[in-house]
Amino acid sequence: MSENLPPVSPQRFSAATPLPTGTVTFLFTDMEGSTKLWEQYPEAMKAALLRHDALMRGVIEANGGVIFKTIGDAFCAAFPTAPDALAAAVEAQLSLFQERWTDDVTVRVRMSLHTGMAEERDNDYFGPVLNRVARLLSAGHGGQTLVSASSYELVRDHLPEGVELRDYGAHRLKDLERPEQVYGLVHVRLPDSFPPLRSLDHLPNNLPQQLTSFVGREKEMTEVRSRLGKTHLLTLVGAGGTGKTRLAQQLAADVLDEYPDGVWLVELAPLTNAVLVAQTVAQVLGIKDQPGQTIEKILAENLKSKRLLLLMDNCEHLISACAVFTATLLRSCPDVQVLATSREPLGVAGEQVYRVPSLSLPNPKQKRDATAQGLNQYESVRLFIDRALSVKPDFAVTNSNAPALAELCHRLDGIPLALELAAARAPVLSVEEINSRLGSRFRLLTGGDRSALPRQQTLRALVDWSYDLLSEQERTLLARLSVFSGGWTLQAAEAVCGFDPIEEFEVLDLLTSLVDKSLVLTEEEGGATRYRMLETLRQYATEKRDGKSGVTALLRRRHRGWFLALAEKAESQLRGPDQAEWLSRLETEHDNLRSVLDWGATDADVTDAGTDAPGACLRLAGALWRFWYVRGYMVEGREHLARALRQAHGVRTAAAAKVLHGTATMTYAQGDYNEARSLHEESLSIRREVGDEQGIADSLYHLGFIARDQGDYAAARSLYEESLGIHRKLGTRYGIANSLNSLGDLSYAQGDYVTARSQYEESHVISRELGNKHGIANSLSSLGSVVEKQGDYAAARSLHEESLAIRLELGDKYGIAGSIQRLGNLSYAQGDYVAAQSRYEESLAIYRELGNKQGVVISLNNLGDVAHNQGDYVVSRSLYEESLTIGRDMGDKQGIAYSLEGLACVFSSESNLPKAVALWAAADRLRETIGAPLSPDEQAKQNERVEQCRVILGTALFATSWAEGRDLTWEQAVRYALEVSEP
Repeated sequence: MSENLPPVSPQRFSAATPLPTGTVTFLFTDMEGSTKLWEQYPEAMKAALLRHDALMRGVIEANGGVIFKTIGDAFCAAFPTAPDALAAAVEAQLSLFQERWTDDVTVRVRMSLHTGMAEERDNDYFGPVLNRVARLLSAGHGGQTLVSASSYELVRDHLPEGVELRDYGAHRLKDLERPEQVYGLVHVRLPDSFPPLRSLDHLPNNLPQQLTSFVGREKEMTEVRSRLGKTHLLTLVGAGGTGKTRLAQQLAADVLDEYPDGVWLVELAPLTNAVLVAQTVAQVLGIKDQPGQTIEKILAENLKSKRLLLLMDNCEHLISACAVFTATLLRSCPDVQVLATSREPLGVAGEQVYRVPSLSLPNPKQKRDATAQGLNQYESVRLFIDRALSVKPDFAVTNSNAPALAELCHRLDGIPLALELAAARAPVLSVEEINSRLGSRFRLLTGGDRSALPRQQTLRALVDWSYDLLSEQERTLLARLSVFSGGWTLQAAEAVCGFDPIEEFEVLDLLTSLVDKSLVLTEEEGGATRYRMLETLRQYATEKRDGKSGVTALLRRRHRGWFLALAEKAESQLRGPDQAEWLSRLETEHDNLRSVLDWGATDADVTDAGTDAPGACLRLAGALWRFWYVRGYMVEGREHLARALRQAHGVRTAAAAKVLHGTATMTYAQGDYNEARSLHEESLSIRREVGDEQGIADSLYHLGFIARDQGDYAAARSLYEESLGIHRKLGTRYGIANSLNSLGDLSYAQGDYVTARSQYEESHVISRELGNKHGIANSLSSLGSVVEKQGDYAAARSLHEESLAIRLELGDKYGIAGSIQRLGNLSYAQGDYVAAQSRYEESLAIYRELGNKQGVVISLNNLGDVAHNQGDYVVSRSLYEESLTIGRDMGDKQGIAYSLEGLACVFSSESNLPKAVALWAAADRLRETIGAPLSPDEQAKQNERVEQCRVILGTALFATSWAEGRDLTWEQAVRYALEVSEP
């Protein structure tokens, strides 16, 4: 029970008082921190434990409780009524709190109360109720008493004097089942301030909620937990359906509070491309691609100082990739551990392999095991009963059907999936009938290939049996559903699978039947039902499908058509009021969309014009580029776009132009301006050829970005204005809003804040009218910056915070980084350098993850400003140098000017005045060249610094230094700055 107990075996009691039966309230207790106390003060702990045990035993028994088990210092007690259990808990906590402990040892005990039906056997209890009270206990802290909702309802009107129960809200406990409404005992004479509960809600993880209880596995849980503590890589190995995933997830939940950086489930089953293993891990951890680096290197860098557990589930179909990835990661990250599930070991040095056994089995030949009472001790039987009750509430084991149940569990080898599938037949077949239908299939396979694992044979026999019980239409639909990756919706199933001999309207009933028979699982996401198959069943169904000539090609065409239509509809919605919803929908269907693009590399079928595989993939990639851009799938997105172009063999169509445009936009975001310009110009050329005026306007607009960021403001203005003119002619209001906002950026950069504000406001009005959240967020952020320059800090903060909220809703990583960075600017302007530094560091981290070099340049310069103002000139110089180097490689002239000015400030502060003056002069020339002056307040501050240097240096030396700087090109100025900044 306790995470802090010395190894000690449970002690059970032959209670003189019979154990309560029926509805029982359980009180579990555990001394917090006892292991450490035993190590530090063994003698004091002996005395303290004796006193603790006497107090607990006396209070429990005085209130009518029965102690049925102790584990070290932990007590497990049962009470016939909940008020008695609560009274015992109150009295125990008061006694423990008031006890005069030694200076070395102060005993603080956490307690939990939960009420439910439990199975009593051999003076002990079993069942999910015990799991829940134990998990509730593990969420608490020393001195705290937690009460479940079931117990609360029974005691709320019978509270002892001075006691109240505080509602802590719903919490997910470590049993991974439904959230529990938790209440805390409050007493006037007891402490009532505790840290947050140790529930899944307060610890970093992505472990899913389980809809069924975790049955048995006590021995396995102890063993795997022990092994996990001794290795960096533990692989749970076993045949499909043996419960590897569920065991791994429960283990991960139990050890969650041992990993401050979290426990993270990586589901590999939907992947078909081994290259995506590392990408999927990065996606789960929120780590983004960076240009020029492998994702493996990025992960290693991000995780080298983290203590976390990765649960890599279903490695078998990507075994080599998983092995290489795991070995590489663990070599670089000493505090990362990997818990893997697979049908075979990964084969990595240092790997601990744990072969997951079947659930404990009855022996039908043993008379005791063929009785209702005798069967309950076996995990396989308890699992079958639990699952049967979920579909047939009146299911019961009797002495009449017990022999058949014992034989059934034995024949199924205790494989959880097999038992669950069998139990799903309980509503329509008796235990005897289920058992009789298993017999022939297992006899048939015993003489088969003996080199295969027996459990693999048994599982296939069971799935064959389940498949044979289906109607012909159910079999057909099951095979067709295997075309989906990562799940599907009812609408998708109807569209893709509803063709002869299945009518579209029949899909719902057939799908419902497959759900009822546990061959398809359901999940609720945002109020909608989503369906999926266990991977074992999906692979089985795929084999059945592939055995029918022409079916796979037809299904892929229909699947491609559905998801192409979905992506193109989403594309049209990504500028409207439902952006967040459609971005989330594309995220949910990403595995299906990936499958279409992967199949496009091999499918050469041709149907109607534009729906052949290469043509469809070109359209699909073009429809998805904005999703990939916003959600940060930069490297993967560019790979899909490039492959789609290759498969299209150089066609010059509107679809090809869109793919080029998307590639260019992502290339620009990653800082390769020259390549981005080339791609945009190629896209523009095609769009002019095909007469795509809206596309022409979009290309001109994005070429304006590149011109602006490379310091050619005149060209940028011309491109923006040409784009704006086309959008006004076409009436494309989102384009008008975008162009106005970008023209506002130019006005802002050139110090014309009045014009900038007017342009931003016009853009904002249009975006509001359209419901374009992305545009709204952009204009709000821009307005925030301009009103900050105009001195209205309160309004600026409000605008930036509203923009950030929208960008968080959209999952717009670039926008989030921009809003955080601008909030940092606001803090800096108000002299709060600590807050500014925090904001700048946060934005820098996001920009680095995204590979957004321009954002990195800005953030580094900002951090350089903070360090300089705090007097840390060494750090400040390093930050400006890094920014200057990146800006030079990008050709970001405005960023270069800022870095030169920052370094000039550092040299001035270090009394290197001639060098400071030369760099200010070089930056001054560069700003004149690109037409990007400093803001009036920034210029005033710089003039003051320059004048101070003039006074100190004298007119002649100052003039010489200034002239030297003015003579430098920007490239020469960068080299000079980096040379003179060397120690």
